[in-house]
Amino acid sequence: MSGVCLHAVIAAINSKYIHASLAPWYLLAGLETFGDGAVSAEVVEGTVNEELAAVAARIIEKSPGVLGLSCYIWNIAFIKKLLPVIKKALPDAVIVLGGPEVSYNAGDILCDEPLVDYVISGEGEMPFARLMTALTSGGSTAGIPGLCYRSGGGVAVAPPHGATDDPPNPYTEAYFTALNGRIAYLETSRGCPFACAFCLSGRTGTIRFFDLERAKRDMLLLANSGTQTVKLVDRTFNADKRRARTIFQFLIGHAGKEIPASVSFHFEIAGELLDDETLDVLAAAPKGLFQFEIGLQSFHAPTLEAINRRTDCARLKRNIERLTALGNIHIHIDLIAGLPFEDLQCFAESFNKAFTLSPHVLQLGFLKLLHGAPLREDPKAYPCRFSPEPPYAVLETPWLTPAAFDVLQQTAEALERLYNSGRFRRALVYVLKQSGLTPFELFSKAGGFLNAHMKKGSSLDELTAKILNFFSALPGVNGAVLRDRMVCDRLATNVSGKLPSVLKMHDDRFKKAVNRLKDAEKAQGLAQSPKGTRRGYALLCSEKVLVYADYRAKDPVTGEYALTFVKLPEKDDAPT
Repeated sequence: MSGVCLHAVIAAINSKYIHASLAPWYLLAGLETFGDGAVSAEVVEGTVNEELAAVAARIIEKSPGVLGLSCYIWNIAFIKKLLPVIKKALPDAVIVLGGPEVSYNAGDILCDEPLVDYVISGEGEMPFARLMTALTSGGSTAGIPGLCYRSGGGVAVAPPHGATDDPPNPYTEAYFTALNGRIAYLETSRGCPFACAFCLSGRTGTIRFFDLERAKRDMLLLANSGTQTVKLVDRTFNADKRRARTIFQFLIGHAGKEIPASVSFHFEIAGELLDDETLDVLAAAPKGLFQFEIGLQSFHAPTLEAINRRTDCARLKRNIERLTALGNIHIHIDLIAGLPFEDLQCFAESFNKAFTLSPHVLQLGFLKLLHGAPLREDPKAYPCRFSPEPPYAVLETPWLTPAAFDVLQQTAEALERLYNSGRFRRALVYVLKQSGLTPFELFSKAGGFLNAHMKKGSSLDELTAKILNFFSALPGVNGAVLRDRMVCDRLATNVSGKLPSVLKMHDDRFKKAVNRLKDAEKAQGLAQSPKGTRRGYALLCSEKVLVYADYRAKDPVTGEYALTFVKLPEKDDAPT
């Protein structure tokens, strides 16, 4: 290709449309910063949920001489199917892969995928630009950091490239046009201070922080891009406590002014690294400005030691309790099933401890043996059976049988549908208190029940009916009180304001109570439903109370609408 002007397409195959990967825009910026100007390039996006032919057609119509693809566990299978379609239409196109899913097994990729010409291992902004320069000038590709390729009947594999400077800025006019209100991603550091054996982020053993003032400018820029969420991809955002605190203070100071009130910033943090000074700063944050994701992984000490995770569990627990008590930050915490030395009983103990911290989301994830992760690279230290196909989920360990994994999978599904959905919070609090079951016992039993009695794709009304029956059969549960808790959950989370038939009262008392309330509002000047605002009403069974919700503004932390309770007079048209 010596002396020619190349056109390159950098493709992002996302897991969902709402996600807008930064990787292709970094590579595009890298061409501007490190290239020689002989390459024109553009970004083409798609998702794994689209028809493969449709994504291929968007790429093919651009007639690229080079196609770059960022590879992750969620898109690698799609990409491998995409390559022959692209090559058939564009036989001369050079295929370049990069990203974490190919960075630590580049030799295998080049051997197994003959349509792939190059793999870039590690950070790609500078290596990709230098490769493009070599292709246009006819120069040598030898010595390009991180570049892996076929050579002399074999493969030349380079170690993952790690830069030392800040990456070029990806936020161009084209980026914001493509963003179109989706989740905006921002990176203010690379690397991780931890070296967890299941993760790739800490492989370098270092972390480098980007220019602080650039981070502040980018935050304001993204906050005004039309997005509702700016998601920080820093693996441990608060690794530098002072720097994190400075950024939190900056965002709090600009919230509601340069930062629209509807925008939230999502951070992955290490909960045990929070100090009193930072917690005091966070207490002043407007409600909904921050979302925190905190990786607990496990509370089991031998497990944490085996995965090289040094955690002060007591401090971590205390800090999460302080965060949730603030009430102004959405808290998401993670557990991982399948880690070394954790059997079903040990995992249940970690689950119960995590649940009592009252996060808004408790994610029960499953260990994945990623290429390059120490747990995968040392099977003697961690003997297990895992799926050979991405995402390489662990299927059996010396501590967890396949049957135990089935229990955990059903527990995770029940947790998602009943707790993380936010649709049954009051009912769960009541049932846990009355039944005496631990959280893990309740969700594992509910998971088994739903697996046996619910079809995939069942509606929320169908789920509500099944769960009402299941909860009602548990010891200590009063059917009328449970129904009322579920009614309140429904009104607080469903903007239709309508109850499913299984929760409705089938007599005229409800209508009379609503009319009485409306008459009292008019006569006494009480708070009436604002014009144009839907209001949902329900009559409680276990007490003489009418409850309603005005569907105006959700709580930005819980996602619920406020409920108002009106005590009814002791008359015969109120329930007894």
